[in-house]
Formats: sequence, structure tokens, C-alpha cells
Amino acid sequence: MSLIDRLFSVDRRWIFLFVMLAVAVPILFPLGLPVTTTGSTRAAFEYIESLHAGDIVWLSYDYGPSSAPENDPMAEAFLRHCFVKDVRVVMCALYPLGGLSLMNASAARVAREFPEKKYGTDYVNLGYKDGPEAVMRRLGENIADAFPTDVNGTPIEGMPIFQGIRTIGQFKVVFTVATGLIGEYWITLVNAQFGTPVIIGPTAVSAPKYYAFLNSGQLKGMLGGMKGAAEYEQLLARAYPAMSEFYHRTRLFTGTKGMDAQTGIHAVIVGFIFLGNVAFLLARRREGRA
Repeated sequence: MSLIDRLFSVDRRWIFLFVMLAVAVPILFPLGLPVTTTGSTRAAFEYIESLHAGDIVWLSYDYGPSSAPENDPMAEAFLRHCFVKDVRVVMCALYPLGGLSLMNASAARVAREFPEKKYGTDYVNLGYKDGPEAVMRRLGENIADAFPTDVNGTPIEGMPIFQGIRTIGQFKVVFTVATGLIGEYWITLVNAQFGTPVIIGPTAVSAPKYYAFLNSGQLKGMLGGMKGAAEYEQLLARAYPAMSEFYHRTRLFTGTKGMDAQTGIHAVIVGFIFLGNVAFLLARRREGRA
């Protein structure tokens, strides 16, 4: 059998095997491939970097399980950045399909990395609330009206983290990790009405529509898809070398690992496209000679 016939008769199971290896190997053994940083991600990072110890921010989990591989790394990178800066974080979930469970798991993972952070003082989990538009309006009037208790049923009034804090307008920024329309609500309702700056972390397919908000100044920054999460992780690693060593050793930079896997898959696809075209051109050449 000639080389051309062998190329045309490759068993598709070999393709599946190469794709599996391209995903599995970078996940198990991260390559740490460099990622170019976009301006929107850098703007988000620098905005948080400009905050001071004791400042307070809002982190909203506005996505479900279907986009968790893209959105989880964003939320966790942002939370790590806030913790290392000693910035206080209030978390909530407004997405109805799995938002609460994703927030609980994500927050627990990062909290274990920072055992010195005290719940109720440095961060708090307010749980899930239905009706995002109505919730946001109540946040502008009184946070305790929208979330009387935290996820454990403890009244938020009297918690140290809320001392001197009454409305969303007193927060330095809202970071909405979003899929669907909830991210837009934070921009058009909270930012427009109460003046709270907003940073958004949408899925890659949703990111293009938010550039209009960036260009108009309604967003302070944006992390676009898994690449945006990887960019933020690498900015965090460069700014805090000691933390970078820990996270690379423990392989917790999931956005960077995801981009390694995507790069591997793309390389496999390009390789097979190249081989297919070579086989096609060689076959045409053989036919012409015949």
C-alpha cells in the first residue's frame, strides 16, 4: 500500500486518540504556554490592583454548569487577587440553574488556599436570589432588604464585613461572571443608576457584544472566555511571584491549563488538515500522471 493510500485509510480512532491526548496531557502536566494579554483583561487587573486593603467588592456568580469550565477560572482568579490584596469580597449568585452550587464550590476552593481569611469579616457568601433586576434595585436601596441573611441563614446585619456598608453604591466594583443577560443588567441598572463600576467575565461567544460597553466607559474591564481567565492568572503570577510558585506547583491555574489543552487540540486539528491536504494533492498528482 502506497503512502497516499495509507493517508486516505487512516482509522478515525487514531484521530480520537490524538485529540484525547491533546486534552489530557496539558491538564495532567500543565505546559504553562505564554498567553498574550488583551487590553480589556489588563484594565480589569490593574483596576483591582489599584484598590487598597479594606476596600470592598462584589462578586456575582451569574452562570451555570454549561459554561463553568470558562467561568470558574475567572471567578477564582479574581477572588485570589482580592484575597492577596486584603480586599473584602461579598459574593452572591443570581443565575437560577446551578449558580449557587457553583459559587459554593468555587468559594470553598479558594478559601482553603487562604486559611487566614475570616468568614464574615474578609468575605461572605450571600447565596442565591431569584429575579436579578429586582434584586439589583433593592441592593441600591439596602443590601439587607435584598439579602437579609447569608447562605447559612445568618443575618447579615451585625457582620463585620458590612460595618458602614448599606448599599451597592458603596462598593468599589462589581465583578459579574456572566452568561446570558444578567451581566448586562449589572451594567445598565447598577452602574447606570448607582454609579458602581463593573467588570465582566463573559463566555468567549458572548464577549464581542460587551466591547460597546467597554468603549463607552461603562465597563472597567473584561475577561473574555477561558483566554481571559488565563490572561488574568498570568498577570497575577507576574505580579506576585511567591503566589505564582505555589499555584504552579499545585496546578490550580485552571484557565492556563485549559488554554494549554485548547492549543493542543488546535495543533492536532491543523496537523490532520495538513496531512489531508497533502494526501489530496499527492492523489491528484498521481491521477494526472496516470
